[in-house]
Amino acid sequence: MPQEFWSNALFSITPTLIVGLIFWFVLRAILRADRTERDAYAKIEAEERAKVAKAAANPEG
Repeated sequence: MPQEFWSNALFSITPTLIVGLIFWFVLRAILRADRTERDAYAKIEAEERAKVAKAAANPEG
């Protein structure tokens, strides 16, 4: 009886754990991609602001 109980418990919880892990990996990938995209956008924005500031400081061209 105890062996059957533990095997049933294991087979019952396994799908939930697997789906939970897949969800966690997908959400982690989405958040990392968003963070990377924000960093890249911030870098481009800083470069553009530096160009505008340089152009404003040197109006001759």
